[in-house]
Amino acid sequence: MSISLTASAQEQSQPPQTPPQEESKPPDASVEPERWNLFYQATSIGDEHGTFHAPYGGPLSLADYPEHDVSLTSTLFFSVRLEQNTVFVFNPEIAGGKGFSGVDGIANPPNGEIPRVASATPKPYIARLFIQHDFGFGSEREHVESDANQLGGDRPLTRYSIYAGRFTVTDYFDNNAYTHDPRTQFMAWGVMYNGAWDYPADTRGYTWGIVQEFHTPKWAFRYGIAAEPRIANGPQFDRMLFRDHGQTAEIERRYSIRKHPGAVRLLGYANRADAGTYAEALRLAGPTGTPDVVATRRPGTLKYGTGANLEQEITPDIGIFARLGWSDGKTESFAFTAIDRLASTGVSVKGTRWRRKDDVVGTSLTAGGISGVHASYLARGGLDFLIGDGRLNYAPEYVWESYYSARLFPGFYASFDAQHDANPAYNDDRGPVWIYSIRLHMEYGLKPRQAK
Repeated sequence: MSISLTASAQEQSQPPQTPPQEESKPPDASVEPERWNLFYQATSIGDEHGTFHAPYGGPLSLADYPEHDVSLTSTLFFSVRLEQNTVFVFNPEIAGGKGFSGVDGIANPPNGEIPRVASATPKPYIARLFIQHDFGFGSEREHVESDANQLGGDRPLTRYSIYAGRFTVTDYFDNNAYTHDPRTQFMAWGVMYNGAWDYPADTRGYTWGIVQEFHTPKWAFRYGIAAEPRIANGPQFDRMLFRDHGQTAEIERRYSIRKHPGAVRLLGYANRADAGTYAEALRLAGPTGTPDVVATRRPGTLKYGTGANLEQEITPDIGIFARLGWSDGKTESFAFTAIDRLASTGVSVKGTRWRRKDDVVGTSLTAGGISGVHASYLARGGLDFLIGDGRLNYAPEYVWESYYSARLFPGFYASFDAQHDANPAYNDDRGPVWIYSIRLHMEYGLKPRQAK
């Protein structure tokens, strides 16, 4: 057996999703499916912000003095084919780093690689450990390239797939070709994913669960159920799985306009957790007290929401995207971030015109908001998931992000990112603040060389 070492065109930190438009082909017995592969990635991001206007602050405010922080992740992606349509995936990972002010003070935090943990010391853990199985229908197949968490070969074009084990639910839902991976694309939390989707996860963004998908040439239907943390932003999972869990469903429609692929995805979620509600916290506090949502937590509390996601290629080098998100706004933010309403749009451009075909430049604008009762809770001095200035002069939080990613040599990329955050944590009395980042990313793959 021989092996080959390659640098992939673009590392994916999740099982790569089906492209907007697939090309089917009949089975080819001469093409041997990949039996295993091993990919590696390492990403380091340095962030800084300066001083900004801040007449007051609270326990969970962004510091109004300069901060400089660094994050680092290192991941192995190992996949092995157990039988023709069954794949085992294992991803050990090491992550460390600090976010601004303990990852507090911004509803749309700037660094998607920063875990919601207090310690900056790098620590090892299992990111993914799951089994994937396809049940095929018909003889049509689609070719799949070798990539992280994806074995090269053919998959049934029409299939019912099951993924069971440890993963992040963003592996399968809310995908977007232009903004879904903070290691290579946009980095702000509310633009890399739908910020109003309070997806079930521990402090590092992973969970245990099952995802089912029915995939056809133009449609996909997905449903997943996964464990919720025991407490908001907690590292341990609630073991009362029949009572507390997160459910997500999504419909995807892929199409082409004048041979330019696009996709529309509609998402809905319903979470049950030992969570609190803002209205009850305000009622218990009375007219003069400080509300505390933690005191209102009850097992099985329902939080729900919906989202829409669009991607469209304009030319082979230019793509646009948009997301809309909404959550009920009455239940405390529990596992992702404190956004109840979201609208995001942007454009991504490859560097072909300036003879840098592997470079990418992108810009986006994201508006985040919260419900009226949520704003009242914060205005009375309540503390919420990652935010709490002691009081609040409410305004939507606007984040304008732009980045340039340059391929320096095969497998190694450097990016410069700038974000302008107006009204951080929805407070018109604070900010705006400029945030600058430098990102270094490397990726390599090891896989068996196919016999000719």
